[in-house]
Order: sequence, then structure tokens, then C-alpha cells
Amino acid sequence: MKYLALYLASVTLITVILTVYDKIAAKKNPKHRVPEKTLILFGILGGALGEYIVMQLIRHKTKHKKFMIGLPVILAVQAIALAALYIYKIF
Repeated sequence: MKYLALYLASVTLITVILTVYDKIAAKKNPKHRVPEKTLILFGILGGALGEYIVMQLIRHKTKHKKFMIGLPVILAVQAIALAALYIYKIF
């Protein structure tokens, strides 16, 4: 369980950094933006909660349905998966 927490913290930190970087790049240098596929991928890898919160805080991609609906759906699936792993004592 300790390794899972470390993994999720690391992925979330990277996801938050990428999200903030993309917001800055959107304003200053649009050629160096983070692809949306990359942001979604890091959400799937475990950074969905942090990404969603940061996007709300910095008002980034809040009009994109794939993020404002997709990230909560990803998070719900991840929560169900973690609950199942816990119930079946895999972790």
C-alpha cells in the first residue's frame, strides 16, 4: 500500500506540473503546449484528481467536456477499482 501511495503521489505531482505548464504555454508559447492526449493519459495513470482540481483552480480547459466530464469518470473508475482491490485483499 505504501508503494501505491508513493506512485499516486508521484503521478499526481507530474500531472499537476504538466497542467500548469500547459496553461503557461497556452498564454506565452502555444507551439510548446502539452498535447491533450498526454494530459488525459496522466489522468488515467492516476493523476485525475489532482489534474481536475488544478484545472478548476487555474481555470484551464474548464470548457472542454473531455476534461470536465472525462476526469471525474476516470476518477470514479479508479476509485471503484481501488475499492475492489481492497475488498478482495489484493492490496
